[in-house]
Amino acid sequence: MSNAIAATAAKPLSMKWPLGIIAALVAITVVGGQKAMIFCLLLGLMLTGMPISIALGLSVLTFLFTMTQVPIESVALKLFTGIEKFEIMAIPFFILAGNFLTHGGVAKRMIDFATSMVGHWHGGLGLAGVLACALFAAVSGSSPATVVAIGAIILPAMVKQGFPKQFGAGVITTSGALGILIPPSIVMVMYSVATNTSVGALFMAGVIPGLMLAFLLGFVAWWRARKFGYPRMPKASWAERWSAFRRAIWGLFLIVIVMGGIYAGMFTPTEAAAMSAVYAFFVAVFVYKDIGFKDIPRILTSSAAMSAMLLYIITNAVLFSFLMAHENIPQAMGAWLLEMGFGPIVFLLAVNILLLLAGNVMEPSSIVLIFAPILFPVAMQLGINPVHFGILIVVNMEVGMCHPPVGLNLYVASGITKMGITELTVAVWPWLLAMLGFLGVVTYVPEISTWLPTYLGMM
Repeated sequence: MSNAIAATAAKPLSMKWPLGIIAALVAITVVGGQKAMIFCLLLGLMLTGMPISIALGLSVLTFLFTMTQVPIESVALKLFTGIEKFEIMAIPFFILAGNFLTHGGVAKRMIDFATSMVGHWHGGLGLAGVLACALFAAVSGSSPATVVAIGAIILPAMVKQGFPKQFGAGVITTSGALGILIPPSIVMVMYSVATNTSVGALFMAGVIPGLMLAFLLGFVAWWRARKFGYPRMPKASWAERWSAFRRAIWGLFLIVIVMGGIYAGMFTPTEAAAMSAVYAFFVAVFVYKDIGFKDIPRILTSSAAMSAMLLYIITNAVLFSFLMAHENIPQAMGAWLLEMGFGPIVFLLAVNILLLLAGNVMEPSSIVLIFAPILFPVAMQLGINPVHFGILIVVNMEVGMCHPPVGLNLYVASGITKMGITELTVAVWPWLLAMLGFLGVVTYVPEISTWLPTYLGMM
């Protein structure tokens, strides 16, 4: 999992001009003058092919030391205090738990359980793939990890049963995106770090949208399977379903530990992440015994490499956020929007367009950590709920992971299916259109995101 994510996230930008032109125009129009230089410098460095994280840090430091009077001591202090957040510790723990689960046979048992429940419907294995992705998303927190864990097992089975490879690739690529919407979610943790929004409230806010999107993706798979006459599986007996559930119960119980523990107040989301890592290790090594002690150093190393990459991006994003606040850029943008008479409806539409364009050329971690500090204060000035705004951003990230040229899920699925990115893009379009429609609903019906955390008293 880690290698697949890191390889894509470390890539320099390609096809950067649409985002660069739009962002530059917005920056120059809104803030004008010297303040616009930070955006122009950042875009110029990214257009050279420099990795985003390095371009971010270099542009911020250049601006701070040449165009401001900020003492270097305050920059160093901000770097230290910016990443000295308890919530950040959840990221390496969730990555480690995801790695243990990916290699530890949990995915296979979840697929068996999902197949026993829905395999007899039209497009049975496809529906089982959606359900398995939703279940694995609830324990991994990562979309690429979900695609790898579920796709590597169920895609060959679908092809063997007679499904077109394009159908299976479309199902798994888009359903894998549930990994960052159904809690726990690494992207939600990053949004929390960037905006100081409650991680627990974000996790609970993702439950209903996640279940709705899983149902929508499953409906698209069922409809296309029924339309084209794709194969179904024999209906499993209740004894077979119970047997599959018993085999999967150890993995499924992790959902109860994380979500139940947070809701019951037994531990914080960060402590839940640590618990999930320990539990995933125990299940993979001592219960399912799919991982031996000789495999543990490799899993720890790959998890550490992925965590270090994300923490490096976070560090540079902290500097960027510090600069935005120092130059009052978000406040200037908010004042400009209010002067132009733009309300929440137009602002949210503009945010969706901007984030979808950003998803063309950047991976989710960078998008959240760069854009959240800019857009969040404006959203607060317009009276938009911070938890609703966070879920909106996460759904945008889901869509971005499923379309070219830098869709993480596309690259991971390409490695599994041996299909080209263009072919995969064609394969995912029915589900991608459904995701875009769902994005519109989530954007303008905030109760979908806010009802559950409000009901639970977390907001």
